[in-house]
Formats: sequence, structure tokens, C-alpha cells
Amino acid sequence: MTTAQDLQTLHVEHLGDDRFEIVVRGHRVLVDQPLEAHGGDRGPTPTELFVASLASCVAFYARRYLRRHGLPEQGLAVSTDYAMASGPARVGSLRIRIDLPDGVPEERRAALLGFASHCTVHNSITREPEIVVELG
Repeated sequence: MTTAQDLQTLHVEHLGDDRFEIVVRGHRVLVDQPLEAHGGDRGPTPTELFVASLASCVAFYARRYLRRHGLPEQGLAVSTDYAMASGPARVGSLRIRIDLPDGVPEERRAALLGFASHCTVHNSITREPEIVVELG
């Protein structure tokens, strides 16, 4: 059971047109829509942030694995390709590629892939969180 002290909060405020500001622990992120979708293209879309959160979570876990095992970290990169689906509108598929630094031994790669593949964001997608949308 989730208690009030377990809850973490972020705030999203409308700035005009399709622009919104997300405030998380004092950090500010602007989201918008691209010009072709009649937005101002002043920031990534919410969907792009969703994909980015997964990719950056995988990168974070991969880096933690490398650090824990004393392996090189310089050159670690993660790329993600995704495609949209409809009925309902959603991200329909994602492919995440982890580019490892030189010097990561072959015998460590499978374990690293397994560890990074179970990051918090990935787990939150594959094990549906309870989501409640309500009016304030």
C-alpha cells in the first residue's frame, strides 16, 4: 500500500498553445509539439520524453553495471528507435541499442544486458502501474 510519505510529486503547468513546463525537484523541462503538428517546437513532445526516459534509464543501469564491475564507462551510449501505433494512440514498438565502451569483455555482456534491460522505467512499463487520472 502506498502511503503519503511514499509519494513523489512533479508539476506540469500550461504555458500557452501546446507548451507545458514540467517541474521536477526544481528542474524545469519544456514540452511542446513539432511545427508540423501546429506546435512551436520549443521542446520534445511528451512521447519523446517517455522514450527518452526509458533510454536514459537503460543507460543509467548499464553505467552502474560497468562501475560496479570496474569496467570502462567512457564511450557508453544508448540509442532508441521507436514507432507509433494507433487504436489507441501509443508507442507501438521500441528498439534500444546499448553501445558499450571498448574493453568490456565478452563474458560480461550478457549480464550487463540483463541488468540494463530491467531498469526502473522498463519494469514500470512491463508491470503496469496503477494509474488514476482525476479532476482537481
